[in-house]
Amino acid sequence: MSASAALTSAPSTTASEAPSFEALAETHRHSLFKYAYRLSGNKEIAEDLVQDSLLRAWRSFARLQNPAAALGWMKTIVRRENARRFERIQPRESAMPTEELPTQPAQDYDTSTDAFVLRRALRALPEEYREPLILQVLHGYSQQEIAARLGLSGAGAGTRLFRARQKLRAALGERS
Repeated sequence: MSASAALTSAPSTTASEAPSFEALAETHRHSLFKYAYRLSGNKEIAEDLVQDSLLRAWRSFARLQNPAAALGWMKTIVRRENARRFERIQPRESAMPTEELPTQPAQDYDTSTDAFVLRRALRALPEEYREPLILQVLHGYSQQEIAARLGLSGAGAGTRLFRARQKLRAALGERS
Protein backbone atom coordinates (compact mmCIF):
# COMPACT_ATOMS: atom_id res chain seq x y z
CA MET A 1 0.00 0.00 0.00
CA SER A 2 1.41 3.41 -0.89
CA ALA A 3 1.94 6.18 1.62
CA SER A 4 -0.87 8.27 0.14
CA ALA A 5 -3.25 5.31 0.30
CA ALA A 6 -2.42 4.83 3.98
CA LEU A 7 -3.34 8.45 4.54
CA THR A 8 -6.70 8.31 2.81
CA SER A 9 -7.94 4.77 2.28
CA ALA A 10 -9.81 3.88 5.46
CA PRO A 11 -12.41 5.77 7.39
CA SER A 12 -10.89 7.70 10.25
CA THR A 13 -10.96 6.24 13.71
CA THR A 14 -11.96 8.21 16.72
CA ALA A 15 -9.29 9.83 18.84
CA SER A 16 -9.85 7.34 21.66
CA GLU A 17 -9.41 4.32 19.31
CA ALA A 18 -6.36 5.62 17.42
CA PRO A 19 -2.94 4.73 18.82
CA SER A 20 -0.60 7.61 19.54
CA PHE A 21 2.33 8.31 17.26
CA GLU A 22 4.71 7.32 20.04
CA ALA A 23 3.01 3.93 20.39
CA LEU A 24 3.18 3.29 16.64
CA ALA A 25 6.79 4.43 16.47
CA GLU A 26 7.81 2.13 19.32
CA THR A 27 5.87 -0.78 17.87
CA HIS A 28 7.48 -0.47 14.44
CA ARG A 29 10.95 0.95 15.27
CA HIS A 30 12.71 -2.43 15.10
CA SER A 31 11.08 -3.36 11.77
CA LEU A 32 11.94 0.06 10.36
CA PHE A 33 15.55 -0.30 11.51
CA LYS A 34 15.87 -3.74 9.89
CA TYR A 35 14.44 -2.35 6.66
CA ALA A 36 16.72 0.70 6.74
CA TYR A 37 19.73 -1.51 7.45
CA ARG A 38 18.84 -3.74 4.51
CA LEU A 39 18.66 -0.66 2.28
CA SER A 40 21.86 1.00 3.51
CA GLY A 41 24.03 -1.86 4.75
CA ASN A 42 25.32 0.37 7.55
CA LYS A 43 24.12 0.52 11.16
CA GLU A 44 24.73 4.26 11.67
CA ILE A 45 23.08 5.21 8.38
CA ALA A 46 20.13 2.95 9.19
CA GLU A 47 19.69 4.65 12.57
CA ASP A 48 19.78 8.08 10.88
CA LEU A 49 17.27 6.93 8.26
CA VAL A 50 14.86 5.72 10.93
CA GLN A 51 15.24 8.95 12.91
CA ASP A 52 14.66 11.16 9.86
CA SER A 53 11.76 8.99 8.72
CA LEU A 54 10.05 9.07 12.10
CA LEU A 55 10.35 12.85 12.10
CA ARG A 56 8.66 13.03 8.68
CA ALA A 57 5.99 10.57 9.80
CA TRP A 58 5.34 12.57 12.96
CA ARG A 59 4.82 15.74 10.90
CA SER A 60 2.10 14.11 8.81
CA PHE A 61 0.70 11.72 11.41
CA ALA A 62 -2.52 13.70 11.75
CA ARG A 63 -3.43 12.75 8.16
CA LEU A 64 -2.96 9.00 8.76
CA GLN A 65 -6.49 7.61 8.71
CA ASN A 66 -5.73 3.89 8.87
CA PRO A 67 -3.38 2.97 11.75
CA ALA A 68 -3.30 -0.62 10.47
CA ALA A 69 -1.39 0.65 7.41
CA ALA A 70 1.16 2.55 9.52
CA LEU A 71 4.04 0.09 9.03
CA GLY A 72 3.77 0.17 5.23
CA TRP A 73 3.43 3.93 5.31
CA MET A 74 6.51 4.29 7.52
CA LYS A 75 8.55 1.88 5.37
CA THR A 76 7.69 3.99 2.34
CA ILE A 77 9.01 7.02 4.18
CA VAL A 78 12.22 5.14 5.06
CA ARG A 79 12.68 4.12 1.41
CA ARG A 80 12.19 7.71 0.25
CA GLU A 81 14.56 9.03 2.91
CA ASN A 82 17.17 6.59 1.67
CA ALA A 83 16.67 7.86 -1.88
CA ARG A 84 17.04 11.46 -0.66
CA ARG A 85 20.39 10.50 0.81
CA PHE A 86 21.72 9.95 -2.72
CA GLU A 87 20.12 13.13 -4.07
CA ARG A 88 22.16 15.12 -1.56
CA ILE A 89 25.50 13.75 -2.74
CA GLN A 90 27.19 16.34 -4.93
CA PRO A 91 30.60 15.31 -6.24
CA ARG A 92 33.18 18.04 -5.79
CA GLU A 93 35.57 19.01 -8.51
CA SER A 94 39.21 18.96 -7.68
CA ALA A 95 41.24 22.12 -8.03
CA MET A 96 44.21 20.05 -9.23
CA PRO A 97 44.77 20.37 -12.97
CA THR A 98 44.54 16.98 -14.63
CA GLU A 99 47.63 17.69 -16.72
CA GLU A 100 49.72 17.44 -13.55
CA LEU A 101 48.43 14.02 -12.57
CA PRO A 102 51.04 11.31 -12.86
CA THR A 103 50.47 8.80 -15.60
CA GLN A 104 49.78 5.31 -14.40
CA PRO A 105 52.76 3.02 -14.80
CA ALA A 106 52.33 0.25 -17.30
CA GLN A 107 51.41 -3.05 -15.70
CA ASP A 108 54.43 -5.23 -15.31
CA TYR A 109 54.56 -8.41 -17.27
CA ASP A 110 53.76 -11.25 -14.89
CA THR A 111 56.75 -13.59 -14.85
CA SER A 112 55.36 -16.04 -12.30
CA THR A 113 55.30 -19.72 -13.12
CA ASP A 114 51.50 -19.79 -12.96
CA ALA A 115 51.23 -16.97 -15.50
CA PHE A 116 53.71 -18.71 -17.79
CA VAL A 117 51.76 -21.99 -17.62
CA LEU A 118 48.46 -20.18 -18.27
CA ARG A 119 49.84 -18.27 -21.28
CA ARG A 120 51.24 -21.49 -22.70
CA ALA A 121 47.90 -23.29 -22.23
CA LEU A 122 46.06 -20.39 -23.92
CA ARG A 123 48.43 -20.46 -26.90
CA ALA A 124 47.88 -24.22 -27.20
CA LEU A 125 44.10 -23.80 -27.59
CA PRO A 126 42.79 -24.00 -31.16
CA GLU A 127 42.15 -20.49 -32.49
CA GLU A 128 38.40 -21.10 -32.77
CA TYR A 129 38.30 -21.46 -28.95
CA ARG A 130 41.16 -19.16 -27.99
CA GLU A 131 39.82 -16.06 -29.76
CA PRO A 132 36.35 -15.93 -28.13
CA LEU A 133 37.86 -16.67 -24.70
CA ILE A 134 40.40 -13.86 -24.99
CA LEU A 135 37.73 -11.46 -26.26
CA GLN A 136 35.60 -12.20 -23.19
CA VAL A 137 38.20 -12.50 -20.44
CA LEU A 138 40.78 -9.92 -21.49
CA HIS A 139 38.70 -7.45 -23.48
CA GLY A 140 35.39 -7.72 -21.61
CA TYR A 141 33.15 -8.47 -24.57
CA SER A 142 29.74 -10.00 -23.91
CA GLN A 143 28.72 -13.26 -25.53
CA GLN A 144 26.50 -11.39 -28.02
CA GLU A 145 29.33 -8.98 -28.92
CA ILE A 146 31.68 -11.91 -29.48
CA ALA A 147 29.09 -13.59 -31.69
CA ALA A 148 28.69 -10.46 -33.79
CA ARG A 149 32.42 -9.88 -34.05
CA LEU A 150 33.18 -13.48 -35.10
CA GLY A 151 30.10 -13.95 -37.27
CA LEU A 152 28.58 -16.63 -35.04
CA SER A 153 25.19 -17.11 -33.47
CA GLY A 154 24.85 -16.26 -29.78
CA ALA A 155 24.56 -19.96 -28.97
CA GLY A 156 27.59 -20.73 -31.10
CA ALA A 157 29.69 -18.19 -29.23
CA GLY A 158 28.46 -19.62 -25.93
CA THR A 159 29.40 -23.12 -27.01
CA ARG A 160 32.87 -22.05 -28.04
CA LEU A 161 33.40 -20.22 -24.74
CA PHE A 162 32.25 -23.27 -22.79
CA ARG A 163 34.50 -25.63 -24.74
CA ALA A 164 37.44 -23.23 -24.47
CA ARG A 165 37.14 -23.24 -20.70
CA GLN A 166 36.87 -27.03 -20.64
CA LYS A 167 39.99 -27.41 -22.80
CA LEU A 168 41.87 -24.86 -20.72
CA ARG A 169 40.96 -26.67 -17.48
CA ALA A 170 42.09 -29.96 -18.99
CA ALA A 171 45.37 -28.40 -20.14
CA LEU A 172 45.97 -27.04 -16.64
CA GLY A 173 45.15 -30.40 -15.06
CA GLU A 174 41.98 -29.26 -13.30
CA ARG A 175 38.79 -31.29 -13.05
CA SER A 176 35.72 -29.95 -14.85
